[in-house]
Amino acid sequence: MERILEQALLYDFYGELLTAHQKQVYEDVILNDYSLSEVADDLGITRQGVHDMIKRCNKLLEGYEGKLHLVEKFISLREQVGRIQRIAKAQAGNPSMEEIGKISAEILEGL
Repeated sequence: MERILEQALLYDFYGELLTAHQKQVYEDVILNDYSLSEVADDLGITRQGVHDMIKRCNKLLEGYEGKLHLVEKFISLREQVGRIQRIAKAQAGNPSMEEIGKISAEILEGL
């Protein structure tokens, strides 16, 4: 499951850098959970072609992450804001901490 989440995050951040054909194949196989055969039949290409496309897309997306680290920064930021929110909840009753808790919840929703 963790690999699927990683692939989805990479696609969310860098998917627009793929070609339209790459996006279609990647979305169908990874995000929509279609089989390689289903996608190959639908697009009129071989199953091996679909497999190779997925491998190339993964390599591209991972390469972008290796250079830009946007997913890594997103996960780190989400964890830090989550920690802030937990600390604020632990200090319930303190108006300042309640406000911090509200702000951190809004940030988490926005991420």
